Amino acid sequence: MKRFILSIILLAMPVLNLAQELDATVTINAEQLPTASRDRLQSFANQLRDYLNNSKFTRKPWEGDPIKCSFNIFFTSSSDEITYLTQLVVTSQRPIQGTKLSSLMMSIMDNTWSFKYEKNQAMYFNQSDFDPLTSLLDYYAYLIIGLDADSFSPLDGTEYFQKALDICVKGASSQFSKGWQFESTPFNRRAIIDNLLDAKYQQFRQDYFDYHYNGIDLYYSNQRQTAINNIIKIVKDLEKKKDQLDSRSVLLKVFYDAKAGEFSEYLKGYPDKSIFMILRKLDPSHTTKYDEAIKN
Repeated sequence: MKRFILSIILLAMPVLNLAQELDATVTINAEQLPTASRDRLQSFANQLRDYLNNSKFTRKPWEGDPIKCSFNIFFTSSSDEITYLTQLVVTSQRPIQGTKLSSLMMSIMDNTWSFKYEKNQAMYFNQSDFDPLTSLLDYYAYLIIGLDADSFSPLDGTEYFQKALDICVKGASSQFSKGWQFESTPFNRRAIIDNLLDAKYQQFRQDYFDYHYNGIDLYYSNQRQTAINNIIKIVKDLEKKKDQLDSRSVLLKVFYDAKAGEFSEYLKGYPDKSIFMILRKLDPSHTTKYDEAIKN
């Protein structure tokens, strides 16, 4: 895998000397909170950014630039001086090899993040215990890293998805269980991890690798036809397995939300427009984009 350096010498280096995996930006919006509550959050965004960018999540040598990602937090209420309810939007990007462009890997809205926070409280990376604040950051760090890993080597993100699952299990049995259990919501933390680790979605994850590594990474080179074939492959394989996969799959929703624009852009010149009819059936929520691609 490109992201990880396999050199024995580098593997022997102390972990503290290794590059971090994430390049995260954090923004907050606390306009709905009382003034006193907003004042207690003055350093909150900087603390979260430092936690995400300074924690070592993989314990492996990391090659290349950290993964660009963003955490946008909207505070909706504070039930007391230290307990908050928020909505969170998490996005991550992957560089397209040989270009200055990037590919959107996910854009998730998580509406059920609640936690306790005291002004300037210390934040420690601890994989053993569940903390409603830092464990959610860890969960998304592993999801971001796992999806990135899958895009560079087939199924290489499994160990990170497993770590995310461990957090889900601990969260579901905690006092802050909302959001960690199976719930009927557009996005569910446990459901996407279960999809990623389910054997039914293994072919999708293989195609996910081809889509990125042998698809969009080659699109701007002299191998464009190979790239297009691999972009189309994931669509046709999803069509074949449509009846075997859950139509409400959180994983597929996250995938289509991130990739609908890319499908439209990369395939708009493809002579067989039936590919967009397939996409319309698989992903009706982005029908407008696919219709525009057909017209173009």
